[in-house]
Amino acid sequence: MASNEHVKNPGRVAAGLRASIKNPRVSDEAKAHATERLQELESQQHAGTDQSGSHGNRVLGGYKATLHNQHTSEEAKKHAREILNAAGIHEPDIDLDDQQHKNRVLAGYKAALHNPKVSEEAKQHARQYLEEHDTT
Repeated sequence: MASNEHVKNPGRVAAGLRASIKNPRVSDEAKAHATERLQELESQQHAGTDQSGSHGNRVLGGYKATLHNQHTSEEAKKHAREILNAAGIHEPDIDLDDQQHKNRVLAGYKAALHNPKVSEEAKQHARQYLEEHDTT
């Protein structure tokens, strides 16, 4: 599967199928098809081939974190990529050099200054950081 293809969330697909089954405007034939499809999805989830739900999301998030942790081995990163690919998540290999990382940190602090949801205390910290690094 190419990384630019849309991957459907099985939990949301199941919710849509359940809604179709309960909808009085849906034909009996469509309800029967939705019921079959829902049973297929549920059997996949019970077989452990699907990582939906909040626990599954946390597990997949842990694998994503593994890819970006400098203290994990290449073997662990390879395993994490395999798990994420099997779940339909294609995480690009990101190897930022120091300058790219610094630029992104500075951009984050600059963005914080313009974000209305950021507290005044956090904005002050951002200003201080930017002043210390000779950018304004």
